[in-house]
Amino acid sequence: MTTKYAIAAASAAIMALSAGASLAQEAATVAFLMPDQASTRYEEHDFPGFEAAMKELCADCTVIYQNANADVSLQQQQVNSVIAQGAKVIVLDPVDSAAAAGLVQMAQSQGIKVIAYDRPIPDKPADYYVSFDNEGIGAAIAQSLVDHLMAEGVEAGAGVLQINGSPTDAAAGLIRDGIDSSLDGSEYKTLSEFDTPDWAPPRAQEWTAGQITRFGSDIKGIVAANDGTAGGAIAALKAAGVDPVPPVTGNDATIAALQLIIAGDQYNTISKPSEIVARAAAEVAVTFLKGETPEAKTTLYDTPSELFVPAVVTRENIKAEIFDKGIQTPEEICTADYAEGCKELGITQ
Repeated sequence: MTTKYAIAAASAAIMALSAGASLAQEAATVAFLMPDQASTRYEEHDFPGFEAAMKELCADCTVIYQNANADVSLQQQQVNSVIAQGAKVIVLDPVDSAAAAGLVQMAQSQGIKVIAYDRPIPDKPADYYVSFDNEGIGAAIAQSLVDHLMAEGVEAGAGVLQINGSPTDAAAGLIRDGIDSSLDGSEYKTLSEFDTPDWAPPRAQEWTAGQITRFGSDIKGIVAANDGTAGGAIAALKAAGVDPVPPVTGNDATIAALQLIIAGDQYNTISKPSEIVARAAAEVAVTFLKGETPEAKTTLYDTPSELFVPAVVTRENIKAEIFDKGIQTPEEICTADYAEGCKELGITQ
C-alpha cells in the first residue's frame, strides 16, 4: 500500500510540475528585436504582424519590442535588457550580422532560444532562421530589370548601376549575390557598384548623384537592393534633371515605393508581406516555448530555416499583387498625387 501511495504521490507531483511548466510557457516573455528605422517596415508590418500572431498563439505571453536604430551597441544593450527581463525566446534581426554571433552565444549559454529574423547570422548558428529567400530576391529584381531593358530594345553592352545594402548585413550580401547572378549572365555591364552603409537612403542618393556626373546618359538602369536605396537613387536622378528616369528596382513594397511605381518613377519592387515571416517567427517561438523542435524546411549557415518566396511587382501586376490581395488599400496609396495613375491602372474608378 505504501508503494501505491508513493507512486500516486509521485504522479501527482509530476502532474503539478507539468501544469506549472505549461503555465510558465503560457506566461513566457518573448523579445522581438529589430535593427533599424531606415525602413518603415518594422513598425508598419513586422512588429504588428508578430504581435498579432503571438496574441493568437500564446495569449498570456509578454512580447517586448525594441528597435536598435542601426546602433550595434544599442542592440547589445537591448539583448542584455530582455535577458534580464526573463525572455525565453529572442527574435533577433541583427544590425551587424557578424557582431550578432556574440549575442547568440550569450543568449544560448543561458538557455534562451534565438530565432534569427530576416538577416542571417553566419558565424554562430541561431536555433532557427526565418526570412524570405534573399538571394532569390536579388536575382529576381535584377532579372526583371534585364528582361525589361531587353524588351525596350536597350542595346547589349549598355550599363547599369548596382546599389547594394549594408556591408554589415548578411542578408544584403545574399541579395547582392543574387543580383550578381542575374547581371553577370546578362548582356549588360555594371558601370559601378556601392554598398550602402546602414541601408541609408541619403547615402544611396549621394552616391548616385556622383555616378550621374560620372556616367551621365550611359546609365540605362539601376539595380537597388531595397526601396529605401531606390528612393535615394530616384531622388538623385530627378535632382539632376534626368528625364526620363531610367528603370530602378527595389524591394519591400513600401508605401512610398508603390506610389513611385504607380507614378512610373520606380520600375519594380518585391511584395513580401512581412506579416508572413513575422507569423512564422511567432509559430517557431511558441514551438520552442512548448519544449518542442520546430521543423526545418531547409538549412542556411548550419541553421534550421524556413525561407519564403516573394513576388516581383511592376506597374503591370501591381493591382493584382498588392490591391486585389489586400496587402494595401487604394485609400492609403492613391492619394492626390497618385490618383490619376491609380485610375490608369484600374486600381480605382
